[in-house]
Amino acid sequence: MLGSSLALPRVELAMRSFVAKVYGWMAFAMVVTALAAMVTVNVPELNRLVFANRGVFLVLILAELGLVVALSAAINRMSAATATVMFVVYSALNGLTMSFIFLVYTEASIASAFLVTAATFGAMSVYGYTTNRDLTSIGNLCFMALIGIIIASLVNLFLGSATIYWATTYIGVLVFVGLTAYDTQKIKVMGASASMTGEQERKGAILGALALYLDFINLFLLLLRIFGRRR
Repeated sequence: MLGSSLALPRVELAMRSFVAKVYGWMAFAMVVTALAAMVTVNVPELNRLVFANRGVFLVLILAELGLVVALSAAINRMSAATATVMFVVYSALNGLTMSFIFLVYTEASIASAFLVTAATFGAMSVYGYTTNRDLTSIGNLCFMALIGIIIASLVNLFLGSATIYWATTYIGVLVFVGLTAYDTQKIKVMGASASMTGEQERKGAILGALALYLDFINLFLLLLRIFGRRR
């Protein structure tokens, strides 16, 4: 009984420490993205390089997708240092491509969408962390819905339907709201695992930060579609 009573606080402390590291890496990635976007917007040569040439923009998008897939699928086979570098590079590349929002939307609407995103993300993170309900079924449902949204969006590139565009936007908001809570709970469970070593913990923190980063960025872009005011 004494051993179990002492073990519980250690597990709780380890879990909190891990979750803090995840959110720390996510926050760092957000800063890198913001700085990369600001530099791209304010340096005319870089701006032209990214947006005046569709080939360069396409290469950047493909590089981002490749980094996400590599990190998600092969993180167990790479070192923690490699995973960290790839995560930071992805964050910077995302800043380059996301800088278009400053050219399309007003700064006030970008700030408003960001605040709404931060409040929603924070609320769902708290829910995911504190709830005793198993969110696995919600996570699976949201993932399947996300696949449907991706397919519908690709089809709509050829159809150009406003109905599909707005349907995928509003459904997408619900999907990433659900994924935020699910990913937070999954990270909490991961942090409670006693089997992670220092190297494994670092890679787990990077993977968790990537999941939350993607939830936040996608939620932000979708809300910006809804609330953003074009220049």
